[in-house]
Amino acid sequence: MTAYILRRLLYAIPIALGVSIVCFALVYIAPGDPLNTLLPEDASAETIAMVKKAYGFDKPIPVQYLIWLGKVLTGDLGNSIATGRAVTDDLFKALGNTVLLAAGAVIVAFTLAFIMGLVAGYHAGGPVDRGVTGLAVIGVSIPNYWLGIVLVIIFAVELNVLPATGMGPRGSDTFNFWEWNHFRHLLMPMVTLSMIPIGIITRTTRAAVAEILNQDFVETLRAKGLGEGEILFHVIKNCLPQVLAVMGLQFGYLMGGSILVETIFTWPGTGFLLNKAILTRDLPVLQGTILVLAMIFVATNLVIDLLQTMVDPRLKRG
Repeated sequence: MTAYILRRLLYAIPIALGVSIVCFALVYIAPGDPLNTLLPEDASAETIAMVKKAYGFDKPIPVQYLIWLGKVLTGDLGNSIATGRAVTDDLFKALGNTVLLAAGAVIVAFTLAFIMGLVAGYHAGGPVDRGVTGLAVIGVSIPNYWLGIVLVIIFAVELNVLPATGMGPRGSDTFNFWEWNHFRHLLMPMVTLSMIPIGIITRTTRAAVAEILNQDFVETLRAKGLGEGEILFHVIKNCLPQVLAVMGLQFGYLMGGSILVETIFTWPGTGFLLNKAILTRDLPVLQGTILVLAMIFVATNLVIDLLQTMVDPRLKRG
């Protein structure tokens, strides 16, 4: 097990390096000059050259990457072109808000989806299975930005029972989980963000449970006189590796794919920060945010791989 962990950690190093190259290069492919937000339209050539030198944009791109990577390894993601603040200050505050939103969506999506998939798999082919599968397909098919807008229209505009934007009363950027006036701001973005993972995980769990129930060892367990509760334990244990893999991917999606949801609800997380950085062409913020989110995705997959080896001994032998 120790050798497997070390091997997986070594595999993660070139992946992280490749991700850093992609994160750095992608923002240069987009059209536009990031210095447009700093310089007036009538800026002289001397002023443009001075600002480029100050931000390191006068060097070749490979050299810029090596300098940027060296700073990243020391925890320095640079300063925002638009605000002048350190990227890490804005990023990690926004990341905490995204983790809060993603954690709520994870609790709702993973719990509900696993239960629904388990019930559907146990009643494969029946009306319950068809109903749950239909709901899962609807969840996967609905765009989260459209669902967010609909929820705002219904619960914020028509019924006026939930706030439409923000993460706290009177525009507060702090969150108190135990106060209803704060928690109610979380409900609509949390439900919106959890819809697609609910559909995907439900269908995956349903397929895994139905497949395992048709295997010979389940009939053997029933023949030995085991109750349905004990059989259910064996079914869950055998389907967990497959379900965990999908849950890991969906957690990465929840952390990095919330830009539209956070923008709709003005939730000050990494998605909202990315949206502002894209509009202002703020390269340091774009690069730093994308890199951190990508590293979280890599780390999540590493943790899921290790969890799979814990619940399935066959993977250890492999």
